Amino acid sequence: MLDNTPRIRRLGPAAALALAAAVACVAVAVTVLDDRPGETRAAAPPTPPDNGPGLLSFASPSGSPAHTPAPARDRTAPSPSSPAPEPPARPKRTPAKSPTPTAGSSRPAEHGTSVRSLNYPDRYWHVSGGLVKLDPVTSAADRRAATFTRVKGLADARCYSFTTADGGYLRHRDFLLRAEPEDGSPLFARDATFCPRPSAVTGAVVLESVNYPGRFLRHRDFQLRLDPYQNTDLYRSDSAFSLVGGLA
Repeated sequence: MLDNTPRIRRLGPAAALALAAAVACVAVAVTVLDDRPGETRAAAPPTPPDNGPGLLSFASPSGSPAHTPAPARDRTAPSPSSPAPEPPARPKRTPAKSPTPTAGSSRPAEHGTSVRSLNYPDRYWHVSGGLVKLDPVTSAADRRAATFTRVKGLADARCYSFTTADGGYLRHRDFLLRAEPEDGSPLFARDATFCPRPSAVTGAVVLESVNYPGRFLRHRDFQLRLDPYQNTDLYRSDSAFSLVGGLA
């Protein structure tokens, strides 16, 4: 039998020489590719790991991601045939209507008023000597002195105040009704304000003081005064008045 060991030893250097020649060919090929004009030079492959003698491995180079151009902006000008949207039309303003007066309103219009007694229908409120009395009216001067202007109350617009021909007001002082010029004080405004209340007598009203609730204007001995309410027929009759058109 022939001994083959020397042949294997002789083949060892030949194999190594062949391996070296192969590596040299690969290097030459890479160099040629790198030197081609107009082509992008590829990145050098990473150093292969040591996988043991006689084995070569090369990692494939990762390809560069393709560069995607950004979409071009739409620079197209708006068509001149397309008009811009018009702003919404402003609503038309409707002028406010004046409130319609309500029938039977507790706020009377300013007008001439005379005040007649219900239990003495021939007698009226009448200014005499600065005081208000219940007198018969027989002359033109009496009619003027018995005619007042009824306005909204100085202290409460829901109530009444009465002005005289010379610009004064009817007010109570010391619980007597009298005619005096206005002094602009809050006390005067309250003294000159009277609120109408329903009367037990049909077609009449009673007039309550604003600053003395429970006291009403009534005549006694034909003098107008402010007295507390009394549950008597005489008081109810003496405090019942009818507001009629001015006599003057």
